[in-house]
Amino acid sequence: LHNTVIGFDPTNEMITNSELQLQSLQEVDYCIIGSGIGGLACAALLSYYGYSVAVFESHYLPGGVAHSFEKDGFKFDAGPSLWNGMNTKPYNPLREILELVGEGNSVEYKQYDGWVMHIPEGSFKFTVGEGNFEPIIKQFGGPNALSEWNNLLQAIIPLQYLSVAVPPLTIRNDPLVAFTLAPHLGKLLSGLTVASKVEGNFKEVSKNYIKDKFLENWFEFLSFALSGLPADGTIAAAVVYTMRDLHQQRAALDYPVGGSGAVVDALIRGIEKFGKGKVYLNSHIEEILFDNKKASGVKLRRKGKVVKAKRAVISNASIWDTIKLIPDGILPNDIVESYKATPMTGSFVHLHIGIDATGLPNDLESHYTVINTWDKIDSPQNHVIISIPSVLDPSLAPPGCHVIHAYAAANEPYDIWKDSKGDRVAYNKLKEERCEFLWKAIERSIPDVRQRVKINMSASPITHERFNRRYKGTFGPAFRAGSEKFPYPKTSIDGLWCCGDSRFPGIGVPAVAVSGAIAASSTVSIWKHLNM
Repeated sequence: LHNTVIGFDPTNEMITNSELQLQSLQEVDYCIIGSGIGGLACAALLSYYGYSVAVFESHYLPGGVAHSFEKDGFKFDAGPSLWNGMNTKPYNPLREILELVGEGNSVEYKQYDGWVMHIPEGSFKFTVGEGNFEPIIKQFGGPNALSEWNNLLQAIIPLQYLSVAVPPLTIRNDPLVAFTLAPHLGKLLSGLTVASKVEGNFKEVSKNYIKDKFLENWFEFLSFALSGLPADGTIAAAVVYTMRDLHQQRAALDYPVGGSGAVVDALIRGIEKFGKGKVYLNSHIEEILFDNKKASGVKLRRKGKVVKAKRAVISNASIWDTIKLIPDGILPNDIVESYKATPMTGSFVHLHIGIDATGLPNDLESHYTVINTWDKIDSPQNHVIISIPSVLDPSLAPPGCHVIHAYAAANEPYDIWKDSKGDRVAYNKLKEERCEFLWKAIERSIPDVRQRVKINMSASPITHERFNRRYKGTFGPAFRAGSEKFPYPKTSIDGLWCCGDSRFPGIGVPAVAVSGAIAASSTVSIWKHLNM
């Protein structure tokens, strides 16, 4: 599915095929809006539970922000490039869902041990695993840095214990959660004394132990990479959980052979293999339908096609995009306005380039991170991620070539782009200007990259808004831990649920998979859930 040449619009053949597939579709148990990881995970579990599911994707490629695409023999990831827990136990929730639907071993992974950091003080390789960060702390930290690090590691053990006390797939969004959590009650009770710390922001945890500037900056970077927010806005549970994954014995990072699209395709197989699920591409939802203020189905933009949902409608769209689908009068105006006012992170800029790899060093890494300044981690054009996945999976590029995806997430302002929408010349000029810092970041590792280019594509907040249907191209909500919380999948509207990065537990591949699982399991009987 993901090996499709990218273009601005779907071909007539794609549209015709989509219409033919939709012709006989009248009613299903669940209508799911959007084929992001959250929506696909939700649909896969509902198919596993035995229900009929239709997933409607506006794009001609599945996967939402995690889709892959191909051009001129180069295969690109559009979104996440850093995966872990997919091939190394303990598995992350997405791999657990793939296991349930019989697709756990259908994706091959290449393992690697870290990435290179280019920071204002210099460069180093961050290597995962127990004890591997200590030499870096000695090199870049002050005289007390290592002891502060070790004190923090000891202090967060109870928080890490609580963060993994409950298997994510056992969570429900109703009172029956008491039954699914019962086997884990002892672990939960033992963590009550640190529960408020786990739910608070990480800065409140680290400030009692970390005074060293290098370590303070490191946790600002790690927090921003996880949530799009600095440490004082990032939930502590996410940071301590990630630290556990990165610094445990036998830690490893995983890259799916074939790119992120291989994981998307595995989820789709999991949806469709039970005979009651289907993903429909080029199928933009115009409106959620209601019967006596209960969500009862969806209306597609093309030809006004209506599909009824017997059990529920589940939106994998963002909170801002979902609210657009709800007709006036269903929700009170004050609630509508509060949803629209949900704080949001910035957007993205991307470079997708294919290069001639002749003469490049054999020790080229698959991942690099560039931090231009520590002054404000979330400032525009500061934090750059560079993925060269063909180092791990040569099939992603023609022989003798590499594929590079460089991007800045959650820090690109949308407003500077909106006036260029109708002017292609001005838009392309702005893309060239705003992507220059990405080229410079790549040149830190490949100085002559511009002379090696065979294919060059860039993407902007407008790209995300158009292709991924992301309101203002946003990375996601900017709920600040300690003062705001991600809402759970159940909404105040009967029959309407939500999943994805606008819902608990938040932003990131494992998090959105969990949100999809919660939405799915909360709508089925407790007996089906317990027998999962």
